[in-house]
Amino acid sequence: MTQPVLEFGHIDKSFFGAKVLKNISFVVPSGTIVGLVGENGAGKSTLMNILSGILPADAGWMKLNGISFAPHRPSESALAGIAHVHQELNLFPNLSAAENLFIADFPKQRPESLSLIDRGSLQSRATELLKQVNLDVDPGTLVEKLSPGQKQLLEIAKALKGDPLVVAFDEPTTSLTQPEADQLFIIIRQLKEQGIGVIYISHNLGDVMRLCDQVVVLRDGEIQGAGDSENFTIPDLIQLMVGRELETLFPERRNAPQDEAVIQMHSLSQPGVVHDVTFTLRRGEILGISGLMGSGRTELARILFGLDSYNQGQILVEGEVVSALAPRKCVDLGMAFLTEDRKLEGLLPSAGIVENMTLVGLERFGSRFLGVLKRATLKDKVEEVVRELSVDYRNIELQSVQTLSGGNQQKVVLGKWLLGGSRILLLDEPTRGVDVGARYEIYEKLVELADEGVSMIVISSDLEELVGLCDRILVMSRGEIRASVDRQDFDRKEMLQAAFGEERLT
Repeated sequence: MTQPVLEFGHIDKSFFGAKVLKNISFVVPSGTIVGLVGENGAGKSTLMNILSGILPADAGWMKLNGISFAPHRPSESALAGIAHVHQELNLFPNLSAAENLFIADFPKQRPESLSLIDRGSLQSRATELLKQVNLDVDPGTLVEKLSPGQKQLLEIAKALKGDPLVVAFDEPTTSLTQPEADQLFIIIRQLKEQGIGVIYISHNLGDVMRLCDQVVVLRDGEIQGAGDSENFTIPDLIQLMVGRELETLFPERRNAPQDEAVIQMHSLSQPGVVHDVTFTLRRGEILGISGLMGSGRTELARILFGLDSYNQGQILVEGEVVSALAPRKCVDLGMAFLTEDRKLEGLLPSAGIVENMTLVGLERFGSRFLGVLKRATLKDKVEEVVRELSVDYRNIELQSVQTLSGGNQQKVVLGKWLLGGSRILLLDEPTRGVDVGARYEIYEKLVELADEGVSMIVISSDLEELVGLCDRILVMSRGEIRASVDRQDFDRKEMLQAAFGEERLT
């Protein structure tokens, strides 16, 4: 049997009297990929923070290559050979890719006592690291100019820099397109071949089953199941994670989309962004937009919501030509934009649930004459939406949204727009970083809204999500629509070919 490179023994951890980890014991053999899965709040990140020296365990022990291991700070963990690719990127946007890679240990010119950075060595060593993760950017590029996927790959390159014994990946594919994720899996398998132990945390259970040799399932801070991945099915994992069966991840539609056009876009172009884009969104339709990173998906949504400009073409909403688009005007037209970065663009993290959910529709709860806020009515309505979305919270007014899990935060963002009366939803990566249970609840709500006549455009890097949820999928490549495919004609291979720009389908 392969010797364990890392061992967890009877780990306990509590916060304010509430136990979040209970008697966690498992091993990571060298040259093995161990999948760690569970819903948000199951304890995965807490366990990884203990491993990384960010938090101390209350009880229990760890061993690294058979030697007792109890880091008191992240630097100790890193020096011992633990690399942690966090879900929340830890990069300096105003520095270059190379500077971020070597932020803690810049190569120095001789004599080193001068403390001058050896720029030539920095450039060459950074180039080698970026090549390892197939990130084709100049090392001198500022991080703020990189796409979300490129930033994720840079974070991975930074983790691989120190020849680690164990690498923990926490949701590493959330910002990656499928080809980028495939490249990441190649990198992870190479780490395995080098004898490195890998912990892989992901809500994408298909990826876990495809990649991992072993699986450990957490629920409410306890291990519910562990063993070779070949002994589990995805339904097995879901039942262990959520404590109940989900017959299918994607709810069935009751009503078909109507023929009425809600949004019509004709020959829309913006140089270097989108070119000659034409499509129609119908009443009650879930229209997916797929494509590789840089294909123009998000840029198209930003144009439609008035955040970015266009120099040619026409947009009609409810049959009326709309010019000089702006976010306020779009909101007045019943449009909503749920962006891919909910923490930066969708929420006020330190504010409460009520404050966040009323950001769009607050004026709807003012009295007709003096504009006095009807606080009781507003709170009742927020509580109603919170119940509909199954948001898990402790105090609806005092609890800040940053204390909620990723799935519950996303539900608050969605609730904000629903409370504002939005009937046209633009959803960019709506389930990024969301666990399987919350993901199902979000899908269930989106399908329910579509059945009630709400129209939506769903942008996603997860083709399986689009196939399971959408009535129709547009595939973009290089700013153009390369395919428009109805549900009965969904073909993953052809849509991927279109995303690579190999052919144009209609």
